[in-house]
Amino acid sequence: MDRRAFVAGSLALLAAPLAVEAQQAGTVPRIGFLETGSLSARAPLWEAFRQAMRELGYVESRTVVFEARGADGKPERLPALAAELVRSRVDVIVTSGTSAAQAAHQATATIAIVMATGSDPVGLGLVASLARPGGNVTGVTTLTTELSAKRLELAREVVPGASRLAILGDAGSGAATTNQIRDTKAAARALGVRLDAVTVRRATELEVAFSTIARERPAVLLIISAPMFFGERRRLADLALKHRLPTVHADPEYAEAGGLIAYGINLSELFRRAAVYVDKILKGAKPADLPVEQPTKFELVINLKTAKALGLTIPQSLLLRADEVIQ
Repeated sequence: MDRRAFVAGSLALLAAPLAVEAQQAGTVPRIGFLETGSLSARAPLWEAFRQAMRELGYVESRTVVFEARGADGKPERLPALAAELVRSRVDVIVTSGTSAAQAAHQATATIAIVMATGSDPVGLGLVASLARPGGNVTGVTTLTTELSAKRLELAREVVPGASRLAILGDAGSGAATTNQIRDTKAAARALGVRLDAVTVRRATELEVAFSTIARERPAVLLIISAPMFFGERRRLADLALKHRLPTVHADPEYAEAGGLIAYGINLSELFRRAAVYVDKILKGAKPADLPVEQPTKFELVINLKTAKALGLTIPQSLLLRADEVIQ
């Protein structure tokens, strides 16, 4: 799937009313979507999930029905949205973002919950262990300490000898942001690098945040993956260019939108994997018995156009390791 191309019609499908025949039959499985960010901004990812469901043989409004709820980057809305999905008697709730998984878990102990993205489910008490979740939550987990350290290494390859870096996070993402800042700071200490952390809660705070970061003159800015940031990825790239800040991101989509470098997981593939979990659950598998997956394939994407605009020369050794170089 071309992540840069998306058919606008799928947005309408997300919000479409349930088919009359599905309502009357009462036997068509109902899948709830609980999105921490914006449904419209994250629509390409949900479309990847829907496409995977189609490939598994499901026909929307005939053999499966989707109900979508999005918090638009306001995590305080998630508990009420999760409760709505529970009241609508969905068979499975698919969550995007750690905060969404937590809200769904608090809302129900019986409806199956599949994480399409999320971090540290064991530490947050969502599952007993990755191998044997033991409750009603399973799916895919995304963030690791190793990735934080790898992105720091990439930052120092882009600007050799960099001793001062910054990291930007979305405070609204809760534990996902807190844990990644913690892990990245630990990796920075091991490398003898100073790392300044800045967080925001709303997209309207980004301009001020970038101005604050730029005043401290970090060599590179690391930007944490977050549902709210995904919808603002082009703006993040524009602000970074405006303030002459090289950026390192967690997801390839950010480099495609103009960020300098991204190293991490293909988010669309995570949503496709979530569909496999849903299929298994609808066929009788219990979430408690489905191991939580940890991604093993990561992509390095470099935006050479952005590098040239910043006046940076990307080392040839780094370019040769890239999975994709955007000219």
